[in-house]
Amino acid sequence: MGRIIFYEERNFQGRSYDCSSDCGDIHMHLNRCNSCRVENGCFVAYDHPNFTGNQVFLKRGEYSDFQRIGSMMGMMGMAMMDTVRSCRMIPMHRGQFRMKIHERENYGGQMHELMDDCESIQDRYLMSDCQSCNVTDGHWLMFEQPSYKGRMMYVRPGEYRNFRETGASNMTRISSIRRITDNC
Repeated sequence: MGRIIFYEERNFQGRSYDCSSDCGDIHMHLNRCNSCRVENGCFVAYDHPNFTGNQVFLKRGEYSDFQRIGSMMGMMGMAMMDTVRSCRMIPMHRGQFRMKIHERENYGGQMHELMDDCESIQDRYLMSDCQSCNVTDGHWLMFEQPSYKGRMMYVRPGEYRNFRETGASNMTRISSIRRITDNC
């Protein structure tokens, strides 16, 4: 079971909110969120309510200042993130991983099946982009740039006909994909 504790102030100060499941609006519990501590499990944090906006993958550890984390991620090509408004717990998955990626929206263009990490869709499949997918097994992170860099989007089992409609509206392309394994 996952557990994350959000704090209103940096360095784990101020009021806190203990969470062990999805939370669509953290501001219902706190005025703001500037730091967090992941006790168990893995989470995806979003900078907008209802699991939309920029996303950050959080595994077990301490995150003392979201503004500093956002700046560091910004330097690596990720979107700036200075607060957390919602979070989703990623359930542990044991077993195989499988997804079909498609070059265009609505499952158009080239299609390839992934069962492991892909550092560069362009290099491995000669695909210009990935605009839709169908995740049948496992939980995945999709990145805007090769080598798992840039802005990211979390996908779980389900159909994704158009990535722009998933709430990750500022991602321009998918270039690399990584599995979320038990050890995060």
